[in-house]
Amino acid sequence: MALIPSQVLRVAILLSYFSILCHYKALDMPAHQTYGGSWKFLTFIDLVIQAVFFGLCVLIDVSSLLTKGGDSREQERQLRKLIGLRDWMMAVLAFPVGAFVVFTFWSLYLYDRELVYPKLLDNFIPQWLNHGMHTTVLPFIIIEMRTTHHRYPSRLWGLAAVCCFGVGYILWTCWVHQVTGVWVYPVLERIAPVARVAFFSAMMAVIGVFYVLGEILNSYIWEKPHTATPM
Repeated sequence: MALIPSQVLRVAILLSYFSILCHYKALDMPAHQTYGGSWKFLTFIDLVIQAVFFGLCVLIDVSSLLTKGGDSREQERQLRKLIGLRDWMMAVLAFPVGAFVVFTFWSLYLYDRELVYPKLLDNFIPQWLNHGMHTTVLPFIIIEMRTTHHRYPSRLWGLAAVCCFGVGYILWTCWVHQVTGVWVYPVLERIAPVARVAFFSAMMAVIGVFYVLGEILNSYIWEKPHTATPM
C-alpha cells in the first residue's frame, strides 16, 4: 500500500530535523564547549523534542502499516500506547514548547536582537539554520496537528505538566548561572534580580497560554459539527 501524503510529510519533517541537529552540533561555537553544552539552550532542547516527536509519529505510521489486517491484540495494545504517548507529547511538549520558542525568540529579536541572538552569532550560524531552529518549527507542528487528530489530556493535568517542564528549565538555567557565573541568555544579564523573577513568571504564563491555544486549535480543527439527535 502506498504511503499517504501525511506519512510522507512526517518522514520529510523528521529528516529535516536530523539535518538541522547535525549541522547545529557541527558548529564550532564557544558556547558549545562550556558547561551544559548545547543542552543549556531551550532552542536545542526544543529541536530534540520535535525530532523525538516526529520520530514517534513515523514509528506509529510504520507500525500501523505493518499491523494492518492483523488480529493480534497485543500489537494493537502496544500501538495504542504509542499513540497515547504521541498525543501527550504533542499536547504538553511539541506544540507549546515549539510555539513558545518561535514566539519569544522573534519577539526579542525584533525588539533588540542582542538580548537573545547577538550579531556575533551570524559568523557561526547561517540564516537557513537559524530559521530551521526558530521559524519552521511552528508550521511543521501545525501541519502535524492539521493532518492527525490528537487527544489532549485534561487541561489541569496538561497545564501542570507544561509548568513542570517550564520550572525545570528555569532551575536548570539558574544552575548553569550558579556554576559558570554567566546567564544563558544576554537578556538575563541586563535585568535586575527582581525583574528576572518577573521575566520568568511571564514566560511561564506565556507557555501556559500556548498550551491552551494548542488545545483550542486542535478542537477547532477536529471537532465535528453538532447535529441535533432525536431524544
